[in-house]
Amino acid sequence: MSSLSSPFLLLLFSLLSLFSPSLSIPPYSFYINCGSSIEIRSNEQQWAPDTEYISAGANRHLNLPWVIPILSTVRSFPVYGNLNKKFCYEIGPIVRSAKYMVRTTYFYGGANGPSYKNPPVFDQIVDGTVWGMVNTTDDYARNMSSYYEGVFQAVGKSISVCIGVNELTDSDPFISAIELVMLGDSVYNSTDFGNYALSLVARSNFGYQGPMIRSPEDQFDRFWQPFGASGPITGVSNVSVSGIWNLPPAKIFDTRLTVESGPLELQWPEGPLSSSTYYIAMYFADDRASPSHREFSISINDAPYINNLNVTSSGVAVFATKWPLGGLTNLKFTPASGSDAGPLINGGEIFDILLLGKKTLVRDVIALERMKRSLVNAPEDWNGDPCFPAKYSWTGITCSNNGSRIRIVSINLENMGLSGSLSPHIANLTALSTIVLRRNNLTGSIPFSLGNLRLLEILDLGSNQLSGTIPSSLADIGSLRELHLENNHLSGTVPKSLLQKPGLNFTFTPGNRLSLPPGRKL
Repeated sequence: MSSLSSPFLLLLFSLLSLFSPSLSIPPYSFYINCGSSIEIRSNEQQWAPDTEYISAGANRHLNLPWVIPILSTVRSFPVYGNLNKKFCYEIGPIVRSAKYMVRTTYFYGGANGPSYKNPPVFDQIVDGTVWGMVNTTDDYARNMSSYYEGVFQAVGKSISVCIGVNELTDSDPFISAIELVMLGDSVYNSTDFGNYALSLVARSNFGYQGPMIRSPEDQFDRFWQPFGASGPITGVSNVSVSGIWNLPPAKIFDTRLTVESGPLELQWPEGPLSSSTYYIAMYFADDRASPSHREFSISINDAPYINNLNVTSSGVAVFATKWPLGGLTNLKFTPASGSDAGPLINGGEIFDILLLGKKTLVRDVIALERMKRSLVNAPEDWNGDPCFPAKYSWTGITCSNNGSRIRIVSINLENMGLSGSLSPHIANLTALSTIVLRRNNLTGSIPFSLGNLRLLEILDLGSNQLSGTIPSSLADIGSLRELHLENNHLSGTVPKSLLQKPGLNFTFTPGNRLSLPPGRKL
C-alpha cells in the first residue's frame, strides 16, 4: 500500500559475525525490590532493597501469603497535594551511551486499604520522557501482576525511573520492582536511540505452551511469552543465535507455528494496537535436518513486508524499524512457488517507537543537584529531569520553553520549610532571573558567587537564619532590581555600592545586625 513506508529489512544469517566483542562482558544489571528493606534471591537473581535509589515514599507490606516475595512489598507515594509531581528512582552507576532494558512490575495487593479496592492509575517516566500510563486494573482482577518493558539509552551516569501523579490518580501510586539490564551492542541497533526509545508490546515464542522463557535461556532476561498451539519441532535444530543481531535465546527455535501447505495466517499481537509506528522483528529456522527449500513471503495487514524469504536450519531474522500500525494486526505467510515446505515462525517482538522528550541542560542539572545536596529537606520530587516532562517539572522550578538549550530561569521555594545552606553552585545556573527562598530556615552565609548571575532580577532571601556579611558582588549584577535580606542574622557593613545602585528595591531591615557606611542613615 502506498501509505506504508518500505520496511528496513535485514536478513541475518548465522555465518555472519555482527556483534561487538564487548558482548563477552556480562551485562551490568540492577534488580530492585521496591518497598523491601532486605536483600532476597528470586528467579535466580539477587534483588536489592530500594533504599539506595530513592528517599521519597513509604514501604508497604502486602499481607497476602500466596504472593511471591518480589510482589509482597511495594513502595507507595502520597497522592494528596501532589498532582503533576513525580517520584524518581535514580539508578546507577551505569555505562553512558549503553542501551538498557528497563522493566517495571506492579502488583497492587490492596496496598491503599479497603476504601480503594482497585489499583490507582498513574504515569511512569524514564528520564524526561513519559513512558506511558500504568493501569493494572484488569490484571489485578485476575490476581496477576503487570509488567512494562522498554529499551532506553543511558545519557548520564544514572537512569531515572519515575512514578507520576496524574489527573486520574485517585489513591497512592505504587511500584513493586524495577529491573535494568544492559543490552549487547548489536541488540535493536537499527533504532536511533538518541531520539527514540522502544516500548514493548509483545514478545512471543510461537507454538510454545510452557512457562515463560527468561534468564538463563535469555542472556538479557527478556520475557518470551507462549503464543499459539502447535507441536514441538521434531527435527534437528542447527540455529546459531550469535548471528542474529537481537540475540534471541536458542530455546525459542524449539517450537514453531506452521502449516503443511498453503498460507499461514495469524493475528499478532492478540489485541488492538494504538495508531503509532512500530519496530517489528521476526525469527525463523527450518526444523528439518535434511536439505530443503522453505521459502515464503510475509504481509502485514495485506501490505508486503518481505518477499521470498528463504529459511534454512541456520536461522534468519527480518526487521522493520518503522512500520505504521493501528487496530488489529494480521500476519500472512504465503509459500513461494517451488517451496517444498509450508511457512513457519518461531519468535517475534514488536515495540512501540517512543519519541524521547527534551532534556534540561546538563550543566543546570548538575548545579541543581549540588544545591539539593546542601539542603537538608529538599522537595521530595527533586529527582529525575528538573524540567521534563513539562507538567512534571520540579517543585519551585521554572524552565525556559524555547530553543534546544533548556535552562532553569527561576527558583521559588518560599515557605517550604527548608533547612541547610545555600550552595555556591547555584551561581552555575547562569540563566536565572529569579531566586525566592524567603521564609525558610536556611543557615550559613550568602555565597559571593551569586554576583556571577548576570541575568538575575530578583533575589529574595528574607526571613531565614543567614549569617555573615552581605556580598558586595551583588552590586555587580546589572539587571538586579529587587534584593530582600531582612529578618536574618547578617552583620557587618551594608555595601555602599548596593545602597547607591539605581532602581534597586533593597530591604535589609529589620532583623539583622548591620551598620551603614559612614555618612549614611536609614
